[in-house]
Amino acid sequence: MSSKFRKINQKPIVTPIYQTTTFEFPDTDSIIQYQKGKKKGYLYTRYDNPTIEAVEIQMARLDKAESSLLFSSGMAAISGACFTLLTSGDEIISSAPVYGGTQSLFDRFLKKYGIKIRYFPANDTGKLARAISSKTKFIYLESPTNPNLQIVDMKTAAKIARENRIFTLIDSTFASPVNQKPLDFGIDAVMHSATKYLGGHSDIMGGVLSGSSTFIKRVRESRKLLGSCADPNQAFLLDRGLKTLTVRMEKINNNALAVAEFLETIPGLKTVIYPGLDSHPQRSVGISQMSGFGGIVSFDIGSAKMAARFADSLKVIKNAVSLGGTESLISLPIWTSHHGIDRKKLVAMGITPGLIRLSIGLEDKKELITDIKRAIRKSLK
Repeated sequence: MSSKFRKINQKPIVTPIYQTTTFEFPDTDSIIQYQKGKKKGYLYTRYDNPTIEAVEIQMARLDKAESSLLFSSGMAAISGACFTLLTSGDEIISSAPVYGGTQSLFDRFLKKYGIKIRYFPANDTGKLARAISSKTKFIYLESPTNPNLQIVDMKTAAKIARENRIFTLIDSTFASPVNQKPLDFGIDAVMHSATKYLGGHSDIMGGVLSGSSTFIKRVRESRKLLGSCADPNQAFLLDRGLKTLTVRMEKINNNALAVAEFLETIPGLKTVIYPGLDSHPQRSVGISQMSGFGGIVSFDIGSAKMAARFADSLKVIKNAVSLGGTESLISLPIWTSHHGIDRKKLVAMGITPGLIRLSIGLEDKKELITDIKRAIRKSLK
């Protein structure tokens, strides 16, 4: 049987999975021309792959960026940016709070390499300006923040950074490209954990960086050397998720707002946090830079014991880490996303023992509210 493929003129509707580590060249001269940059093609999947590249093109369009790069996870994307932008002696200024994994990367790893970390409250860009020093090379932002949903004023932060010639990167995972376009507000680059809303089905890991072609070209070299590229099958599943991203986010936005509005009617809760609520202290900033407010709703039920009782009383909402899938999930940040971080630091950032984070999915909102109502009744006894 011939090993050659039959040539066809049609294009497949679905992006094919190029599940291969390496690519054949017709001759050695073609490899030489490729390495000199005179001929396009693919050499090795750790460098580039057609399936991965197809998703990167889609992400650049969604983020309104010149170029995007796909990674094996969100943390791989953040690490790739850090190792590209920073050298020993540099300083990062980061909003706080941030995802616990990000904070651990900053505090446990980067400090070992002589990189200093400064933090400022995410809702106070005035303190960002005062934190800048001559050694500041990188401003890292997260908005909305994980898990207490503070909003960074992106336009002001970007202006401060430009005036000081400092690069800005924002983790926009909680918003997704449907609800927020950070590059429109002057931010230099945006990161998404593709594990969450972009994939949307709780079955892949992934991360994305989007920004200028110059920046992405630099990070591409870091990705190649660090080995943090995505797998072609992973990219294929992400491509599938992106096809329904807009319709999923519309449903998730509506469900989350309904849940948040219901929680505000419950006496006994210390606080309910959702950027779409009139009670959110940064409501006006959120409206100015977001077209929807995502699926994360947080509230403080009073104590770690009561939070655990609430989580264990749910039937529809599943007790699991992560977010952004079709199913609704609950997590207790002190035991999950921010476990291992000093409790005093967490409380200072508003991450209390009684804080609960809900990731609202695609279920019927009445069913979700009934489930929450039953669990609250049991936990507030």
